Amino acid sequence: MSDDFHHQVVRAAAWVDPVGVAAGLAKAEDGGDGLLALLSDGGPGGRWSHVAVQPDRIQVGPIEDRAAFEALRDPALAAGTAGLAAYDAGARPATGRRETAWPDLMLARYPTMLTFDHRARAVRAVGRGATVTEAEAAADRALNWLTTARAPQTPPPPAEGFQAETTAAAYRAAVADVVRRIAAGELFQANVARAWSGRLKPDADPFDVFLRLQRDRAAPFGAYWRIGDRALVSNSPELFLSFDADSRRIEARPIKGTRPRADDPAADAALAADLLASAKDRAENLMIVDLMRNDLARAAAPGSVRVETLFAVETHPTVHHLVSTVTARARAGVGAADLMEATFPPGSITGAPKHQAMKVIAAHEPPRGPWCGSLFLVGEGGSLTASVLIRTAGFERAGGVWRYRTLAGAGIVADSDPAAEEAETDVKISAMREALIGT
Repeated sequence: MSDDFHHQVVRAAAWVDPVGVAAGLAKAEDGGDGLLALLSDGGPGGRWSHVAVQPDRIQVGPIEDRAAFEALRDPALAAGTAGLAAYDAGARPATGRRETAWPDLMLARYPTMLTFDHRARAVRAVGRGATVTEAEAAADRALNWLTTARAPQTPPPPAEGFQAETTAAAYRAAVADVVRRIAAGELFQANVARAWSGRLKPDADPFDVFLRLQRDRAAPFGAYWRIGDRALVSNSPELFLSFDADSRRIEARPIKGTRPRADDPAADAALAADLLASAKDRAENLMIVDLMRNDLARAAAPGSVRVETLFAVETHPTVHHLVSTVTARARAGVGAADLMEATFPPGSITGAPKHQAMKVIAAHEPPRGPWCGSLFLVGEGGSLTASVLIRTAGFERAGGVWRYRTLAGAGIVADSDPAAEEAETDVKISAMREALIGT
């Protein structure tokens, strides 16, 4: 096959549950190697799901610091390309090179893909190729994938343990140190995380974790992706960037501010109201909105950056979040690579000022790997959708055993209470912990 896709064919199909399609392909296609499942719950910002297998081109490795996303400028990766950018690659200008097991960037191009429109309840089978014949054959393969759909069964807890890498006391001490640094004028905010790790049972794999999250805790930007001996499971509610190549519209939806859900409706509503009224959380959110405005301005037409929504409460299965929406119009000639280079890593999981916040984070954390990096999809014409990889676990297989690492963080500001921030990370990690070990 030619390096470039010159033709695209789209076939329409009736609605099929994308989780069932992904489950069928996970069993049918080489144990799920190469499986990409970007599955939305249809919630805020999450209109689309995508499922694909059998990438025809894979690129894994380091990136150049000054042109981190240069590979996305290759016309051969103009559409149908999924990518994972590790947090540490974006932080390197502030932290220097740090030893990490995860590559800077993973890319895979998919000639065949299913796209699910949750709003219209419709499915598109997309085939791409160097010729019309190749594109038609690819679209037909996608249609055939729909026939493999199976009712997903919720597997038992797949992990043997869930071990904190540091003590709760050590995390509280890290938070206190960041508060002192803020008081000294070193920075305004930093997102500091805790990590947990373990391994899966011999008969389990990362897709089991993904299915358990999809059962009743699905998110707008849920994802499963496996390339060889690495896999990613994400249950992210956060959009990092979207870019529409036709309208030139850029959108970012940073999250800052969290409250747990309550079983009692009145108590749950009170928690949401408390979040909306919180001066601390609103200030934390506003700092990141200003940071994102600055980042987007690097790629936007002058005067086009706007805050469309400020301090909106979004409700998810386990948490309420405070979310703002920042938009802009991209300058002529700006594409997906330029946008990612201007803004990565996401401001919501670094802090303000971003460069100094990343230094402070590195003083308290080992490399993050995929967590708080971004998983993205390049579509027609260079359009882009990129999530923030929170509520995410990275998996690596060695000797036939899958090991995992997952993190949860909190934005630390001047009036942060270490115990309260620790409790917030417990809330944020609860869905992933339950998916791994059942409690």
